[in-house]
Amino acid sequence: MLMDAHVHFIPEVISKNTSFYKGVWADKYKLFSYLDENDIAKALLCYPSTDAHLRMGGFTAVCNEYNNAIEALLKENEKLCAAALISINDVSSAVSEIENLKKRGFKAVNIASSENGMFEIKEMIPVFEAASEKDLFIFVHPQTFNPIGYERVNDPLLMPVLEYSFDVSMFMGLLMMEDVFSKCGAKFVFSSLGGVMPFMKDRFDRVYSMLRTRGMVKDLGALPSEILKKVYVDTSGAPVANIKLAINMFGADNVLWGSDYPVCGDIKTEIDSLQLLGPEICSKILHENFEKVFGQ
Repeated sequence: MLMDAHVHFIPEVISKNTSFYKGVWADKYKLFSYLDENDIAKALLCYPSTDAHLRMGGFTAVCNEYNNAIEALLKENEKLCAAALISINDVSSAVSEIENLKKRGFKAVNIASSENGMFEIKEMIPVFEAASEKDLFIFVHPQTFNPIGYERVNDPLLMPVLEYSFDVSMFMGLLMMEDVFSKCGAKFVFSSLGGVMPFMKDRFDRVYSMLRTRGMVKDLGALPSEILKKVYVDTSGAPVANIKLAINMFGADNVLWGSDYPVCGDIKTEIDSLQLLGPEICSKILHENFEKVFGQ
């Protein structure tokens, strides 16, 4: 069985107001064909963040349009579930909306790793707590509009490869430093293996231990690598070598296969390569962890 934890669809009302997310991104029939051709039993729709808010009167309007369109799409195809879009520009409204989003059938709330070049952590804690209370996971997608470093390097290749990765990594790191993973109770799924985090396990622990001996960093109560075992990530088309690093960082129970459709390669080859992990781990990544997280 195969379940996909990272699929994109941009409703036409939003797509036409973006600079990039057009064509296949807004074609629901190609999405349906992708699910059928690859025998995907269930897929999570998530939002990549766009520049549509610049033409649609703000991000709250984008959230409303997106959620309404996705709710209708879920009724068309039972293979789909979705993370609802919430506006972190209005935290109080987002908190009050979470219960309604749960009733509407959404399986998670969708946020970007930063907003307007800022990392909102303390401001978002009420949202995290509300999602936890309603048993909704928080899906974190890298910010694609003004990610970390954008003001210094605006390059069409370096931005999506490096800046997206570091934006989501920094957000995860800040959540750890603010004790959100340890004390809040909210559960997070980070896309794209959490950026560069799987490569940083040993360095995090080594530098943290060194700084603790000098009194230069607060006591987190555990090594960073132990705290980050609470985090879930999706693979977003990563090769098996990188997935092994993610398993080492987050644990095999916390890694979900994700294609990053429509930005995906040869799905069959990718799935075949996961067999190198062994049948038990492969089964967890391909569908069991998805079922656990999203209740499918």
